[in-house]
Amino acid sequence: MIKIKRAYDEPSPGDGKRVLVDRLWPRGLTKEKARIDEWLKELAPSTELRKWYSHDPAKWKEFKKRYRAELKGKEALLDGLKAEARKGTITLVFSSRETELNNAEALKEFLAG
Repeated sequence: MIKIKRAYDEPSPGDGKRVLVDRLWPRGLTKEKARIDEWLKELAPSTELRKWYSHDPAKWKEFKKRYRAELKGKEALLDGLKAEARKGTITLVFSSRETELNNAEALKEFLAG
């Protein structure tokens, strides 16, 4: 099972393995409070893509298309997450204030689809 959760939300036992999928560490959050099990910066959107998107809902579909293109060549990491999800729960952790149209949601869709 794959879940997503904001880094600033309280970790819970139901999160399973917590995987940070942002390029930057969440501002103001300690490693102890975040309880991140793995940080996969490599699966985060590029800085250029993130800045272009700027959480504009009108750009969501195009963002997902460009993000998927950036994930080409990272199949080993993606397959690893899929395997973890088949064994138990993983939570893709992100820091954006945008709780629905963010890179973790897009990544969850790619992994599920």
